[in-house]
Amino acid sequence: MSEKNVSRFREREQAFLLCFEKIFSDDSISEISKLAEEARDEGYSAFALDCAKGVQENIEEIDNIISSHLSDRWKINRINKVSLSILRLAVYEMKYIDDIPSNVSINEAVELSKKFSVGDEYKFVNGVLGAVERDL
Repeated sequence: MSEKNVSRFREREQAFLLCFEKIFSDDSISEISKLAEEARDEGYSAFALDCAKGVQENIEEIDNIISSHLSDRWKINRINKVSLSILRLAVYEMKYIDDIPSNVSINEAVELSKKFSVGDEYKFVNGVLGAVERDL
């Protein structure tokens, strides 16, 4: 896939989809992307692969950051898998990618949530990420 023809939002969407699929698979991100490329005849950008791999490499710290910004009545295992994947990706960007402003990562996460979640789940995503941003 030629990366110059892919928007950054589409690259985030690809990374989100890889992170989401990883929740249900013991395969590596590389293997998941390879199988998906074969099945869909669509490649992944380097940015998408790097982000998805980065989420997996740092998942324990990322999940701890998310957990520490949930209200007392929420636990990370109660978050639906779509929102969890979006949160993980956004927290990864906010913590580990210096050249992306946090507000961009949050806005893109909200847009992904609006596209892939139901109802007003995007408000939850926005709230958690806003709290994370204040502490990073």
